Amino acid sequence: MTEDRLIVALDLPTLEKAREMVRLLKPVVKIFKIGLRLFTASGPKVVEMVHAEGGKVFLDLKFHDIPNTVAQACESAVALGVSMLNVHASGGAEMLTAAATAVKGRAKLIGVTVLTSQQVSTPDDVLRLALLCRESGLDGVVCSPRETSQVREKLGKGFLILTPGIRPAGYKGGDDQKRIDTPQNAIRAGSNFLVIGRPILQSADPIATVREILQEIVTI
Repeated sequence: MTEDRLIVALDLPTLEKAREMVRLLKPVVKIFKIGLRLFTASGPKVVEMVHAEGGKVFLDLKFHDIPNTVAQACESAVALGVSMLNVHASGGAEMLTAAATAVKGRAKLIGVTVLTSQQVSTPDDVLRLALLCRESGLDGVVCSPRETSQVREKLGKGFLILTPGIRPAGYKGGDDQKRIDTPQNAIRAGSNFLVIGRPILQSADPIATVREILQEIVTI
């Protein structure tokens, strides 16, 4: 279903605000991303809240440490019942393999290639990290819309691509993202999941914004 391809980033300061947004959006959104800000403020309770409201969790903590520490962190994340979690691909093959071994298929393990706030001189950097993730046993990667088509072409249909830096047509909000594109273009390039925060959270009508995004990609 189209709504399964949208992940709403709960980039909010408190558990209470996150709960309000989840309750508002849950009729049209199935997956919610919990990042560093919200998890640091609220801890595992915010994961429990999303589950209690019937949603799935993408835990976006971007683990990056020595292999044993990352493996243990992944085990703890899986124990929370999250559906997805991520690690930094730049942590290297040993760290990535340790993470994949710890997760053991109980959740989708995603590698972060190059942050969308950074300029990339060449998509080859992203592609190299994506290939490393696949070789290390990960399920997919996070990459910007600009690199999505090349990653999809090289790694095939079975490898997941999560795409942040998505800005619906007409969005006029502030931005610190450098490599951005529209929902339609990202899906056409081969993205499996769109990760969207500010355009929805800052909207005067978040439900209407979500429906517009879903309508944009429904025919692709």
